[in-house]
Amino acid sequence: MPDSVKRWLIFILACLMFLLSQFYRASVAVISPSLIQELAIDTRQLSLISAAFFYAFAIMQIPISMYLDGIGPRISMSALSMVAVIGAIVFALGSSVPTLVLGRILMGVGMACNLMGTLKIITLWFDPRHFATLSAVVVSIGTLGNLIAATPLVLISQMVGWRNSFLVIGAINLLLAFLFYVIARDRPSSSMGHAVPEAASTHLSEIANSLLRLLKEKDYWIISMGTFFRYGIFAAVQSLWAGPFLMHAIGVPAVAAGNLLLLTSIGMVIGSPVSGWLSDTVFNNRKGVIITGLIMMGAILLLLTRLSPGTGMTGLSVLFFAFGFSASNGGIMYAHIKERMAPEDAGAAMTGINFFTMIGVAVFLQGLGNMMHYLHPEDSLGNAAFIDVFRFCAICLGFTTIFYLFTGETRRKRGHSVKV
Repeated sequence: MPDSVKRWLIFILACLMFLLSQFYRASVAVISPSLIQELAIDTRQLSLISAAFFYAFAIMQIPISMYLDGIGPRISMSALSMVAVIGAIVFALGSSVPTLVLGRILMGVGMACNLMGTLKIITLWFDPRHFATLSAVVVSIGTLGNLIAATPLVLISQMVGWRNSFLVIGAINLLLAFLFYVIARDRPSSSMGHAVPEAASTHLSEIANSLLRLLKEKDYWIISMGTFFRYGIFAAVQSLWAGPFLMHAIGVPAVAAGNLLLLTSIGMVIGSPVSGWLSDTVFNNRKGVIITGLIMMGAILLLLTRLSPGTGMTGLSVLFFAFGFSASNGGIMYAHIKERMAPEDAGAAMTGINFFTMIGVAVFLQGLGNMMHYLHPEDSLGNAAFIDVFRFCAICLGFTTIFYLFTGETRRKRGHSVKV
């Protein structure tokens, strides 16, 4: 098989593995009523179960940033995916909060390399001029996992139960990991018309020097903060708190709530390639597209605080689709950090901000649950509790937008990225 064809097969398999990661992330939202009823858990325990995935995922970014460039995505993604398979089985068989947390931790560890590994594959197999567009496509395809974790998961859970649903997903995960290991290669066997970076050193001294260079860069910290708040807030709302908000505070039935979460994911699926195209082709910049999305997210969260029981499905549909669409510029943030850092530090930089991305989700998942329980102990799933946390999230996005204004811009000119 020629490399020009094989790269697309590898790309598709990698995207499907990232799709599984997105499913695992978001899957607790629509099964939360079953968990609450079956295990008699409160908002703090529910948030801990959901956040465990993201804590493990985030912590794993540290060794991944150190060794992915040296070991390569094929071995890294295949081996870690087996851990996720074990996690899905543990979660499906769990009958207590600690067991469910353990299952989520194993899933987080197992899925930790799928996005960074896929971005590394793009770097090795594709022309760098298309990085932002392809990374946005990765996010778009991966977000189909959120679609599966919405209405389809509700329907499957109603038919076979949430436990059997996770056993099925674990089997699919095992099959994909096997296919990826057999088919994928870290580098093309022939020239693809662009320079292919050599495998990075795995010596700790050289890795430490690369990390130290990153920590001295202002833009690294600002972009990391940007993705901490952007994706932390989006995923906390979409993967957990939107479901209880719709069902408990607004009175939306479970299937209808799943449909609204489905629309949020569709917004992300459509918005990701659109934002990549706008950034690469139309506006030739990163900051403008990213900042616009942050402002839109904050505005939508404020609109959610104005909702009340009986709100029509049309208005809810527009808001939840727009929320996903406005949060779809994550791929542009990876392109932005890649272009702001030296080429030899780009892989570590993207993995580094992925740490902040995932730790942001964990912090907001658990933090918002604790905030709701603290401010409204008698009705932590009531409308007033959600109004407070949505306002807080909107304020956080407002400050994030202001800080992001101080990053450097990158523009495309004659097929190359240049800093301005």
